[in-house]
Order: sequence, then C-alpha cells, then structure tokens
Amino acid sequence: MAKDTTIAGRELQPSTLMMGYGYDPVLSEGSLKPPIFLTSTFAFPSAADGKRHFEGITGKRPGGADGLVYSRFNAPNQEILEDRLAIWDGAEEALSFSSGMTAICVLMLTYASLGDVIVHSGPLYAASEGFVAKWLSKFGVTWLDFPAGATREVIEDTLTRAKAQAATNGGKVCMIYLESPANPTNALVDVEAVKAARDAVLGGGAQAAEGGSTNEITTPIAIDNTFLGPLWARPLDQGADIVVYSLTKYVGGHSDLVAGSIAGAKKWMTPVRMLRNTMGGICDPNTAWMLLRSLETVELRMTRAGENAVKICNWLKQHPKVAGLGYLGMIEDARQQDIYDRHCKGAGSTFSLLLKGGEAECFRFLDSLKLAKLAVSLGGTETLASHPASMTHLSVPDSRKAELGISDNLVRISIGIEDADDLIADFAQALEAV
Repeated sequence: MAKDTTIAGRELQPSTLMMGYGYDPVLSEGSLKPPIFLTSTFAFPSAADGKRHFEGITGKRPGGADGLVYSRFNAPNQEILEDRLAIWDGAEEALSFSSGMTAICVLMLTYASLGDVIVHSGPLYAASEGFVAKWLSKFGVTWLDFPAGATREVIEDTLTRAKAQAATNGGKVCMIYLESPANPTNALVDVEAVKAARDAVLGGGAQAAEGGSTNEITTPIAIDNTFLGPLWARPLDQGADIVVYSLTKYVGGHSDLVAGSIAGAKKWMTPVRMLRNTMGGICDPNTAWMLLRSLETVELRMTRAGENAVKICNWLKQHPKVAGLGYLGMIEDARQQDIYDRHCKGAGSTFSLLLKGGEAECFRFLDSLKLAKLAVSLGGTETLASHPASMTHLSVPDSRKAELGISDNLVRISIGIEDADDLIADFAQALEAV
C-alpha cells in the first residue's frame, strides 16, 4: 500500500494524505477509490503463509498479522482507515471499532484486572462513566476521579489515594482516563499536569510490569478527544498515550454512521488489538469506506463549523435570556484559559448554552427550533441541540450531576455548516419562546 508521507522532501499535511495514503489503485484494478471489500475471509497464498499470519494474530509472533486473515481481525477498508486515522494524531497505530463505546469498553477491559483502580476526570460522557462505575465494578475494578480543571497537586493526591486503594485490593492503578473538553460542560483537562502527576506517583515500583524496569510506566493515559479532534487538539503531543474517538461525530461528520477508534504507540495498541481479535467489534467495511470519504473533508467541515460557532456565540452572549456560555472561545476562568492556550488549536463548534430558568425554559427553546435539530450527538453537518440533564446524562444521579455542573438550564449545541446568520435567526425566534 502507498504510504509515502513526503514529496520532494516536504512533509505532507494530513488533509493531503487523506486523498490516497495507505491505498494503491494498482492493487484494485486501478480503482481511484478503495472498493468496499465485502468478504468474511481471505485466501492464503500458501499454508505456510496461513500459519505465519495466525502466529501474528494469536501473539505467538510479535508484530501482528502481516497479511489479511479474517474480517474480525483485519480487512482492507479498515486497515486503510486505521492508517489515515493515525496520521491526524501523530500516532504509531490506530484501531477502528463498531462504535465509540465499543472502543472505550474494549480499551478499559484490556488494561483492567481484579483489584485495579481507574482514575478518571469528571465529568465523562454518561455511558463512559457508567461502564466504569456499574459494569467494571462487577469484576472488582474501582475508580476515583478529579475535576476536569484540576491542578497537578490535586491530580497527584487523587493518584496517591488510588495507588493506596489498589494496593489494599491487590491491584494497581491500571489507567488514567480523561475526557477533554468534558461532555457536556466543555471543561478542559490539563494533560501535561496529568502526565507529570502520573510520572511522579506511578513511575515505578509497584507499577512496573513483571520483569520490567522499576521506572517503566505501565499506567496509560487515555483521553477522549471527540469534541476537538482531530483538527483542534492533539493530546498525544501533551503526553497522553492513547487518544479515543467517537468517529460518529466530527470524523464521520454526516450523522449517517456509528464508529469509534483509538490511537497511540504500538505497545499500547497491541494488547487492545488482541482483545478486539477475540471479542470482535471491529468497524465493518462499509462504515470504514464511508469514514474514508469523510476524512477527505474533515478539515473543511470542522473549519466552517468553527467559524460559524464564533459568530453565533458572539451573538448569543449578548442575549438577555442567556445566563452563560460554555464555549472555549470565551473562557472566563484563568486556569481553563491557560490549559486552552497550551493544548488547543481551536475552540471547536460544540458548546453549552445556559438559559435563565430551568428545564421548562430549555424545553421551550428546544421545541421552538426550526433549523437546528433536536437530537443527541454532535459534529455533524447539521446543527444539533439537546438537553443533557434529561437526555444523555439522565442516568447520572442528581447529586453527581450537580457536582459536575450538568444543570437543568444547560443546553448542548453542536453547530453545523449551515449559514451562520440563518442559524442566528433560528436561535432568535426560539429564544422568544423562553
């Protein structure tokens, strides 16, 4: 497959590489775009090739499969997709999944064992937090969290307590899981502070792998980058080990597919790949093909949506019925602004709108929208609006929602690529109903 990333000594940009990286038309009858490979299995050139491929699949030989075997393990559309996804984050490898939550669940199951502790930022997407609190707890995995904007000192304290808790349970701190910006508050996590705290508290000793050096880091930092990735943030540059996406959102970008991915260094990806080989959950070929289509325009779509969000938020902040905006282009907290300046390349197009009032006022606003669609999800070509407290985060206990700032007067809005003035007109008439 064609994997050259330079021309005449120039390093090509991701937006350019999305047009052909990882695919050679010669191998597919000259087809300009990759065909959809609808096959469950692949013929081996020889029995020896089959044995060699399965040695890689099963882990008997390091390096993974060096050929196509079976579509639960690998297939052409998925491999091309994974090659291109890795480019955006500067990752060594990427893995695709049937949904963002499949990616998250398989990732956590890979690294968590009986007695282990997961430390995470708060808030998380409700299903992510629920998987840790409700399902992994059934298998003896516990958790501690810290607020999204926490300082290094607070994070170190949380990790120290988690390390003690894990030792008591006969386990380890198996993962630090972040979401930044947080869903739905848009609060940012200081990834650099998390890495420094992780290295200081968990850098060796009991955290070292069996047979490994005492300073080997074995607790990965994983981060859900769905709100800003892949254009507006690259968390691996700040010290994260694994970046997580719901590809359903900005990468897919057309509200017509569901998929997820993770990316990072090969040493972190290989164990997850092995569990995915067993459990399944790989992205299907048709969805992978659609994502390849979407990756060609992801920069254009995200840029337009971001420009729209700037104009719309500048209008919303002046409106008398708006109590506040959780928009990264209008941060009022010095700590959050510092994180933004160090970590972000853009403010994104998804934000929280705080209305004066509560659930009733939010419902009147949402029910009066004409252009913007009342629907969950985000990052599509169309503008979407929802009420997290009663929808995506309904399962979160009221006390936890209050602690995390998920209030009854919060509406989450994802701006699309429509005309910005048309959207302002829609928000204006919907606010009249409040």
